[in-house]
Amino acid sequence: MQSFYAVRFEREMGCTEDEWLRWLPDAIGDHHWKLQTHSAGVRIGDGALGLSWTTGQPRVIALMRMPRLLVSFRFVGLDEAQRYAFMKRFDLYMQRGGG
Repeated sequence: MQSFYAVRFEREMGCTEDEWLRWLPDAIGDHHWKLQTHSAGVRIGDGALGLSWTTGQPRVIALMRMPRLLVSFRFVGLDEAQRYAFMKRFDLYMQRGGG
């Protein structure tokens, strides 16, 4: 988890679009949101978050192939503390680990 979230940033997620779409509702929580083709809009209080994504080429390491989803985040009308509060939950939910 980060200590600061800019108004706009991009991330590379190690998942397929289908996985992303399964995880997204729980990561967003109780906020109202609308899904569109390769994008979603999330209402956060008086502000919003725009998400858009494209499928990248898989990352290949030796015989392993990891899917890549390139995700853009764009906040509107949210201050630094509001962005942090939303992303803290979002990041904790989206975090995946192995072991």
